Amino acid sequence: LNQTGGENRSALGALRPVHLMRLPLLLVILLLAAAPAEGGSDYYDLLGISRDATTREIRQAFKKLALTMHPDKNPGDPSAHEKFLKVNRAYEVLKDEDLRKKYDKYGEKGLDEQQGGRYESWNYYRYDFGIYDDDLEIITLDSGDFEAAVNSGELWFVNFYSPRCSHCHQLAPTWREFAKEMDGVIRIGAVNCGDNNHLCRRKGVTSYPSLYIYRAGQRPEKFNGERTRDDLVGFAMQFITTTVTQLWQGNVFTEIEKSFLSGLGWLITFCSDTGGKHQPATNSSQLPVESLEGLVKVGWIDCTVQPQLCDSFQVTVKNFSASVYVLQWIKTLDSKEIYNQVLNHLPDLKLLTAESFEEKLAHHRWLISFTFRDRSSTTNEYKKLQAFLRNDHIQIGRVDCVADSELCHSLYIHKPCVAVFKGLGIHDFEIHHGKDVLYNIAAFAKDSVRAHVTTLRPDNFPSDRKEPWLVDFFAPWCPPCRALLPELRKASIQLAGQIKFGTLDCTIHHNLCSTYNIQAYPTTVIFNGSSVHEYEGHHSADGILEFIQDLVSPSVLALDPSSFKERVKGRDEGQTWAVDFYAPWCGPCQALMPEWRRMARLVAGQILVGSVDCQRFQTFCQSQGVRGYPEIRLYPGNTLQSYNGWHRDAHSLRAWALSSLPRASVDLNPETFRSKVLSGQHHWVLDFYAPWCGPCQHFAPEFEVLARMLKGEVRAGKVDCQAHYQTCQSAGITAYPTVKFYPYLGSQKVRTHTHTHTQANQHEVLVTYTRKGVDSYSCRGTAGFFPCRPRNRFGHLVVLRHSKKGHKPEWSVVGFL
Repeated sequence: LNQTGGENRSALGALRPVHLMRLPLLLVILLLAAAPAEGGSDYYDLLGISRDATTREIRQAFKKLALTMHPDKNPGDPSAHEKFLKVNRAYEVLKDEDLRKKYDKYGEKGLDEQQGGRYESWNYYRYDFGIYDDDLEIITLDSGDFEAAVNSGELWFVNFYSPRCSHCHQLAPTWREFAKEMDGVIRIGAVNCGDNNHLCRRKGVTSYPSLYIYRAGQRPEKFNGERTRDDLVGFAMQFITTTVTQLWQGNVFTEIEKSFLSGLGWLITFCSDTGGKHQPATNSSQLPVESLEGLVKVGWIDCTVQPQLCDSFQVTVKNFSASVYVLQWIKTLDSKEIYNQVLNHLPDLKLLTAESFEEKLAHHRWLISFTFRDRSSTTNEYKKLQAFLRNDHIQIGRVDCVADSELCHSLYIHKPCVAVFKGLGIHDFEIHHGKDVLYNIAAFAKDSVRAHVTTLRPDNFPSDRKEPWLVDFFAPWCPPCRALLPELRKASIQLAGQIKFGTLDCTIHHNLCSTYNIQAYPTTVIFNGSSVHEYEGHHSADGILEFIQDLVSPSVLALDPSSFKERVKGRDEGQTWAVDFYAPWCGPCQALMPEWRRMARLVAGQILVGSVDCQRFQTFCQSQGVRGYPEIRLYPGNTLQSYNGWHRDAHSLRAWALSSLPRASVDLNPETFRSKVLSGQHHWVLDFYAPWCGPCQHFAPEFEVLARMLKGEVRAGKVDCQAHYQTCQSAGITAYPTVKFYPYLGSQKVRTHTHTHTQANQHEVLVTYTRKGVDSYSCRGTAGFFPCRPRNRFGHLVVLRHSKKGHKPEWSVVGFL
C-alpha cells in the first residue's frame, strides 16, 4: 500500500465465478418479543427498561437517572435520598444475575439481602461509572457472555478494568482510539471487574487495567508494553494469522481457481508506488483480514512491478481461461467499509422451501434462519457463521416464512428466529433465545448439536410420560430463562439416555402452560411416570444433576404434618433428624436446597434428613415456632437445636449435625494409652491432635464418622498432644492431626511404607485402610477375633498425617508391608 500519495484501490477481485455464486452462508435476525411481567415489575419500571434489558442497558439507564436524581444534585429535596435509594436498589438487584433471577420469579419477597442501601457520590456516577458503555466499537462483556465471545473463533483484545482505578481512566481515551482503528479487524472488548468480580478473579486478573488477547482454543496472551495506541496496534497485529498473499502474473489465476474450488472469493489490494516509500499490504492494519477469515482469501498486487496484470483488472467482467469472474471495486481503505462491502457481495444463505425442507433436514445438521422479509441491517454479519461452523459440519440456510407460511406455522414459528435442526428430522430442533450477536449464535449452534434439548410443542409434549422428561417452562423475554438454557444443554449431555430434555415457550403455548399451573419463569419440572417434581434450587447444570440424582435415590424426605409427627416427633431411640423449614419463594432457601441435599448424602446412615414446605403447611410451621426461613433444626435424643452458623454449605452443616451425635471415640491419657492400646487386646485407631490446630478441628467430625463405622471391629481413641506431649512424642507424632492404626498383634514388630492419598471424605480412606489391616492381621475362630500370626508380610501400622503443603488437606498413608 502506498502511504505517501500514490494511488490505492481495493477490489473484491475475481470474487467468484458465476457457476459458484451460491455459497450457503448464514443470515440471522433474532427479535425477542417483550411481554408484560407476571408480577413484581417495579424495578424495571423504576429504571425505565424492558424485562429483557442487557447488563449494559441496565447500567446506562441507571447512570442516566443517577445524574438527575442523586441527592447531591437535589440538596433542597428532603425525599431525594429515599427516592434514589429505591432506584439504586433496583440497579443493584437487576445487575446481579442471581438476584435478578430471584426477583423475576418471586418479586421483592424473594430477596432477603438489603442491596442498594449505600451509593456513591454524584461525581462517581458522572466520571467513573460505566467507562465504555457508550462506545459502539467496544463490546462490554459480562459473566453471561464472556466465554461465548472469546471462544467464538474471532480474535478478541479485552480490557479488564475497575471503575475506581485511575490508570484505567487514563487508558480509556487511548483504548477508544485503538478500538476505532481496529474496528472491523479484530473484536475489542471490556470487562468491568467491579460488576464482574468473580469472572475477573477466575481469569487470574489481579491488577487493573489488564489487557489480554484471546484466541479460541489457545492460552490468553497478556499485554505488558507501553499503553500507547501504536504499541497496542503492534501487539494485536502479531496475532493476526490470516495469510495475505502476494499475487503476480505467474500465480494469480492458479490461486484464484484454487480458492473458487473451495467456495472462496478474493479480496485484492492494488498498490502503486509514485515515488514514495512502498509498504505492502501484508504489514497494514487497515485490511480486515482477521475478520474475513474463512470468507474470502486476501491478496495484494504490486502494480509498479506488474502493470499489465493490474491493467487486466480494470474492467467489470473479464474472461480468463473460459471462466467468467465478477469484479467489484471497493474505493476505500477504511477497514470497516471494506469489511461491510465484502459481506455485501457474499452470496446469501441457501433458501429452503417447504418442498425441500424435510428432505434436507433428514440426515444433516442445519442452522436455519426463519425470516419474515424484514431483514435487518445486521444481516450481512451472519454470513460469517458459515466460516465459524464449517468444522462442526453444520450447514446454513434460511426459510422465508412469508412464502412458506404453512411450514413456519406447523413449527409454531411466528417471528424471526434461528433454530438448530440436529439431523434427526424436522421435529427435533432447538430455537435460539440468546443475544442477537454473532458469537452468541455460533456458540449456541455448537452446543445445541451436541446436546439433547428439544423445543416442545403441543404435538410432541410428553403428556403420556412413558419416559422421564425434564421440561423447562420459560418465556423468551425472561433473562434468567435465557441464562438457564445453556445449563440445560450441559445437563442433557451428562444425562444422555437417562432422561429427556425439552423447553416450552409459554408466550406461544399459553394453554399448555396453564394446564400445568405455571405461574413464574423459569419453572423446571421433572415428569417421571405419574410423578411430577418441580425443581427448586440453583439454575445450573450441577444443581439439576444433583436434583435428578436425588429423585432417583432421595436423600431428603419431604415431610408433612402427619409424617413429621410420626417420624420426627416419634423417632426411635438413638435416631437423629435434621429438618429444613423453608418457603419456595425465599431466596436463601433456594440457595440452601442443593447444599441441604448434598449434606444429606454426606450424613447418610447416621442422620435422617427432611424438609417441610412452610408455604404449603403454613399453620403447622407456625405451631412449631418457625418465624423465619430457612429454619434449620436438629432433633437429637429428646432435645431440639437450631442452626445459627454463618455458613450454610454442605460441609459446615454436616460438621454441625455430626457434632450433636454421641461420641463413638474415647479420650486417652498416657496411662490408658499404655494399658488399653499398647498392652490391650483390641484393635485401635487413634487421632493425635492439638486443640489449636485448624485441620484437626476440620478432621474431628470425619474421625467420629470413622469411629461409628468401625464400631464393633476397631476401637477409636483421641490423644490431646498439647496436654500429653510426651505420649505423642514417644508415638513418633510430628504433625497434627496424625491418625495411627494399632492392630492387636502380640509381639510382632512394625514395618512401614508411605504413600500419599488425597480425598474429600477422609473417613472413607481410613476405613478402607483400617479394615484392610484388620483383615490382614486377624484370624477367625469360635471366639471371634484373637491373636495370630499375619497371613502375609504386612506390618501393623497405618498413619495418616496432615500435610502443611498447600491449602487443601492432604494425607500421607503409611500402609501395610
